[in-house]
Amino acid sequence: MKGVVFTEFLEMVEDRFSADMVDHIIDDAQVPHGGVYTAVGTYPHGEIVAMVMALSQRSGTPAPDLIRVFGQHLFGRFVLAYPHFFIGVKDAFHFLSGIENIIHAEVLKLYPDAELPKFIVEHHDPHRLVLLYQSPRHFEDLAEGLMRGCLAHFGEPIHIEREPTPTTAGAHAQRFVLTRQG
Repeated sequence: MKGVVFTEFLEMVEDRFSADMVDHIIDDAQVPHGGVYTAVGTYPHGEIVAMVMALSQRSGTPAPDLIRVFGQHLFGRFVLAYPHFFIGVKDAFHFLSGIENIIHAEVLKLYPDAELPKFIVEHHDPHRLVLLYQSPRHFEDLAEGLMRGCLAHFGEPIHIEREPTPTTAGAHAQRFVLTRQG
């Protein structure tokens, strides 16, 4: 997993909790890199999972909730860091339906070794978008958080439903059904 995810997670923990909490979760998680990450480095995803679990234990907040909040935070950071991804994008459905072919294609140019999840558009019309998420890592909550961050960015009232799907070829899968409200 790219280091930018780690650095942003630790920044979110510091902003929402404290610098002391960052130190505590790094100590509790006993991560091999000792909490020292560079944005362009690549690290085992198990390290962020361990830190999330440590934060959950210390804060009393369920890990899935923390991961979704982190996804929202991360989307906001992407908006600031990569404003060119949003030029000409009219709404959340337009953005989300282009994750695989536009966003991930650009990310792979910057980080050729990035191991990205796959988002397959199963249905897209003005009122409904269905995305199939596939990844060898179990980060459906992060994907949902990123989607919620996108919806907040565009200010759209869209309901998200998650439907489990069978795991295929070692990849976790989840279907996200997004429906415009009103």
